[in-house]
Amino acid sequence: MPREQGKDLKPEGRPELGEVGGIPLPKTTCNEWARIQSFQAKPDDLLICTYPKAGTTWIQEIVDMIQQEGDLEKCQRAPVHHRHPFIEWARPPQPSGVEQADAMPSPRTLKTHLPVQLLPRSFWEQKCKFLYVARNAKDCMVSYFHFQRMSKVIPDPGTWPEYFEIFMAGKVGWGPWYDHVKGWWKAKDSHRVLFLFYEDMKKNPKHEIQKVIQFVGKQLDEATVDKIVHHTSFDVMKDNPMANRAGVPLSVMDQSISPFMRKGTVGDWKNHFTVAQNERFDEDYRRKMADTTLTFSVGF
Repeated sequence: MPREQGKDLKPEGRPELGEVGGIPLPKTTCNEWARIQSFQAKPDDLLICTYPKAGTTWIQEIVDMIQQEGDLEKCQRAPVHHRHPFIEWARPPQPSGVEQADAMPSPRTLKTHLPVQLLPRSFWEQKCKFLYVARNAKDCMVSYFHFQRMSKVIPDPGTWPEYFEIFMAGKVGWGPWYDHVKGWWKAKDSHRVLFLFYEDMKKNPKHEIQKVIQFVGKQLDEATVDKIVHHTSFDVMKDNPMANRAGVPLSVMDQSISPFMRKGTVGDWKNHFTVAQNERFDEDYRRKMADTTLTFSVGF
């Protein structure tokens, strides 16, 4: 249902999205696009790849704890978003993600939300390792809705019924969920991609963390693995100022509207979707996902 003409159409200070190759992206990212595309990856780069709100911060913290071999003090050296440069991030006059990555010594761990077709070519050419986390579409939608409510640097999501339509149409930042997960699922057949599921990580975190340890080439003892499992649990991370975006200014994120780390559960969509929305979504989902072998074990 569209809003009435003239009623709060563009909440103050909320930027609109631009577009690159048919994919909606923040305008500041679009303005830096030539620089992002010419980014020079290195063979020992590890790129964390996710659709927004699919467990990005969670997997970042897991990877960092593995790389620091469970040393909590080292993992507290900086907020997680400074430890892993976000390559397409741009918000002048602050250093861009590309600048942060260029200044970082190797081996680098970087982050992106880009779909495969927009990733800088050098990542493929350098045969980098990619770590992808996928989360079921319904929970992604709910989490993204609440994130857009509190984030001042992306468009206002409108009401839940409005956002439901926007998300299904893929008119959100970083484009359609469906194409994103399918693209990365296909990429794993020809590139070094470890493809993880958020739902599996919730169900058996130790098992999934051990996959990551093996993928990044570490060998850790049982006690260290258990320590990582504990310190990357939602309840612990929610109280970790280096993970929960506590230091981000109110002008960027208003966590009184919705906390950055909100619930971290599987199935929260059931508290948001109406029966009619669920039926419509399922029908649309079956059609859009008919051409892939990718399936999600829960959430539907």
